[in-house]
Amino acid sequence: MSGVQGGAPAGGESGRPLRIETHGIDVIGDADRKGRPRQLFFPWFGANVSILGLGYGSFALGFGISFWQALPAGLVGIVFSFLLCGLIAVAGKRGSAPTMVLSRAAFGVRGNRLPSAISWLLTVGWETVLTALATMATATVFGRLGWGGGTATKVVALIVVAVLIVGGGVIGFDLIMRMQAVITVLTGALTIVYILLVAHRIDWHTVSAIHGGSAQEVIGALVFMVTGFGLGWVNAAADYSRYLPRDSSSRGVVGWTTFGASLAPAVLLIFGLLLAGSSADLGKAIAADPIGALTTILPTWFLIPFAAVAVLGLVGGAVLDIYSSGLALLAAGLRVPRYAAALADGVLMMLGTVYVVFVSGNFLGQFTGFLTTLGVPVAAWCGIMLADVARRRRDYDETDLYRPAGRYGDVPPLPPLVLLAATAVGWGLVTNTAAGWLKWQGYLLKPLGLGGRSGAWAFANLGVLAALVIGFAAMWALNRSTVRAQESRRSPSPEAPETEVAQA
Repeated sequence: MSGVQGGAPAGGESGRPLRIETHGIDVIGDADRKGRPRQLFFPWFGANVSILGLGYGSFALGFGISFWQALPAGLVGIVFSFLLCGLIAVAGKRGSAPTMVLSRAAFGVRGNRLPSAISWLLTVGWETVLTALATMATATVFGRLGWGGGTATKVVALIVVAVLIVGGGVIGFDLIMRMQAVITVLTGALTIVYILLVAHRIDWHTVSAIHGGSAQEVIGALVFMVTGFGLGWVNAAADYSRYLPRDSSSRGVVGWTTFGASLAPAVLLIFGLLLAGSSADLGKAIAADPIGALTTILPTWFLIPFAAVAVLGLVGGAVLDIYSSGLALLAAGLRVPRYAAALADGVLMMLGTVYVVFVSGNFLGQFTGFLTTLGVPVAAWCGIMLADVARRRRDYDETDLYRPAGRYGDVPPLPPLVLLAATAVGWGLVTNTAAGWLKWQGYLLKPLGLGGRSGAWAFANLGVLAALVIGFAAMWALNRSTVRAQESRRSPSPEAPETEVAQA
């Protein structure tokens, strides 16, 4: 595994002394671009092999559908959403810059601050979710062992988990990739052991007897899978491929990203469906504490290894999120060193975790609300970005990505308008009654004849798919001439952009 792994420089090898990474949102030089697309398998697999994947089986069945409905909905949602990541990852090898910097080609240098801010919110939200899950899982294990699982245990667990995540985010990829190498092996091996230990609890008769749901409920489960898996990574997809040489195979980038990210979640989803479908009580417990509930069916001797693999798997995902959230914050216009941005995100992550663990009593409701609400504008951005990547025939101009007066412009009006319009439509087609602060959503369901906020289509969350389609279709139809004009423009002289780059 070379320096392309997770966007790490080649210097991230085990023999190199650790030091804080100085790279921010700058372009990676030719000397540091190396590796092959197949190496993208490892960071994507490592970021998505988590016990949390088992919990999605319960989440899917919670839509009121059968195993045979949840299985294709889940698998299609996983593969399709990570295919979106693979397609956007192509931009990384074309431009060798972070995802939310490459997004400037579509939105303009300063116009891109809006989607960068949305990206930052999403990644900070995911950091909070993963940290909260790790904290609650630790408390559950300690409670079962009789070592106390109350407030004191949760506080200590939160501090330990936060130190690992924030430490990795602040120091950067050199440390993150060393952590990921260990986390990937331990998580993969112990997850297999977990499956073997609890496989006897699967009752196929009970699973097969689950009644089927409506088409709308199946669509709702599919959209939930899309937002819970790949759509949560699209805004960081090119962060992992930007160290590849420019002549790397685009098909290879798409294929290895999609395969590496989808493999573990697909396997875990299938087993999670069988496990949750065998016990209604377990399914309800998973909704309240996804990781902790999975410990209740384990023998005591495996609790500590399980806690370790569960927490490390969640930390592995969160540490990559905090790195990308720091990059998104810089792309949004904050002028601080990368490590300072990561540290600031870490503070917000801890505050959010305190709320989820010690204040909120409904994890699944808040989690679903978070995914669907931010999933809509992220889906709109993803559609716009996909159309922009598909239109381009040449590599990005590295200098103009940082020049408001360059070929990509400062604040072109079309992309932000499309983003806002697609988001407005999307929010009008989603609902989440479990989170009171989101009751204003779904305002288009009744006018469009879809039954209103309590009708058959209320929980299908069509807004996520609508935002994706609107974003892509609008930009594909309206932005062709703009892209052609950008690619035909001559590059600026080396001396010209220095002051403009500094101001951007």
